[in-house]
Formats: sequence, structure tokens, C-alpha cells
Amino acid sequence: MRGFVRAALNAVRPPDVVPSPNIWHWPDVYEVENRAQDVNGAIWAAIDERCSFDGLDVVDVGCGDGFHLPIFARTAKSVVGVEPHPPLVVRARHRVDGLPNARVVAGPAQRLPLDDASADLVHARTAYFFGPGCEPGLHEAERVLRPGGAIAIVDLDGAAEPYGPWLRADEPRYDPAAVEKFFEDNGFSLTRVTAQWRFESREELESVLRIEFSAKVAERAIASVSGLSFPVGYRLHVRRKPRGLIV
Repeated sequence: MRGFVRAALNAVRPPDVVPSPNIWHWPDVYEVENRAQDVNGAIWAAIDERCSFDGLDVVDVGCGDGFHLPIFARTAKSVVGVEPHPPLVVRARHRVDGLPNARVVAGPAQRLPLDDASADLVHARTAYFFGPGCEPGLHEAERVLRPGGAIAIVDLDGAAEPYGPWLRADEPRYDPAAVEKFFEDNGFSLTRVTAQWRFESREELESVLRIEFSAKVAERAIASVSGLSFPVGYRLHVRRKPRGLIV
């Protein structure tokens, strides 16, 4: 992902918001991508096993146009989507209109517009938390968590075939091992997840790969996929806030 890699590299000296070159410019194509991702629910199963949110208060940081908010709202007590890009805030609010336990607020990960100790789970999926440089967002997540609450960060596994090599081909400076070490050093556990992406047509598949990669890499990726689906590796990083004082 051009946006994923670029944000990861820029994270060392982050501005308030790192523009996304995919969903900001092609939200309708990104909607297709969201529908195609994780069709078997592997990521959701991993989250449920590591930090179930049933009956709890959830924050989704960098929620984009709110695609995941209704899924959280099915079983969570409440879910708040936080998104810095105004057009996506509008789209996300439309998506959760009519869901009494879901809302969307505007703001960056570094300054969450939420009260202290107001959430049980802070979730982010391929948004902001890309490794070194995301410490301000980690501090904010810790602030809004209640004792015993969890931060769950889902990012792409740059070492996993076939998506990882496509990602690294666009930006060879991106180092998956360094990102993993960063999260390990900051007290996160790691769960590797293989999700299946499945599209309704070749046109959809090709349109998504063309917004995620440079033209050269996109054509290479398209040529390497013979059908309508392929596996994509993810990493789930989880850290819990202590319930008491650490001695």
C-alpha cells in the first residue's frame, strides 16, 4: 500500500495527519476494498480471542468512512469512530446514522477528543500506528483506556506473501522487522493473521490494486493473481493497560 508505506516512513516525524493517497481520493473504490478484505473473518476472530469487546466501550482510531463501526456496534456497548479527514467524517456519520450506540468525532490520533478512562478497547486498523513515531498516539490511547483495557493495532505484515513483497517493492526502505521490534519493545504481543481478500469481479480487484500500489507494482500484482482472491498477511499487536500500580 502506498499510503501504508509512506505513512510508516513519515511516522518518525509525523505531522498532525499523514494524507492517505487511497481512501481520501477514491473512497468508493476503498469501499470495494473493505468489502473484499477478510471475507472469512480471520482478523475479527483474532481480535475476539485476544481482546473481546462484547458489552464494552470501543474507540476506532482512524476509522475512515466508518466501515468497521457497525460491526463493532453489533455487540459492543458503544463505539466511537475518530477520523481526522472531514469528508470521511461526514461519510462515517452517514454510515452509523440510526445506530444508537455508535457515533463519530473529528480529530487526530495524537489528540483524541475523548475523556480520560472512557474506553475498554482502542482499535486501529492500518491507520496511523505504523511503528516508530506513533508514540503520541500510543500515549493518547493509554489515556482514554480504563485499567485493564486493551490497545489493538492491526497492520499489514510486510514479510508475508504475496502482499508483503508488493508493498516492499513500492518502498524498499520499509522494514517489517523494525516495526515488529518497535511494538515488542513497547510491550505489545504479536499475533499473525492470514486473511482472504475476495472480489466480485476482476474489474474490482484491479481497481483496488491500482489505488494501493504504483502503476508498475500494481500491474505486477494483477498479473500474479489468476482468480478473484488472494491471501493477505496481517499482524495484530495487543497491549493491555495495567489494572494497578506497576512496582
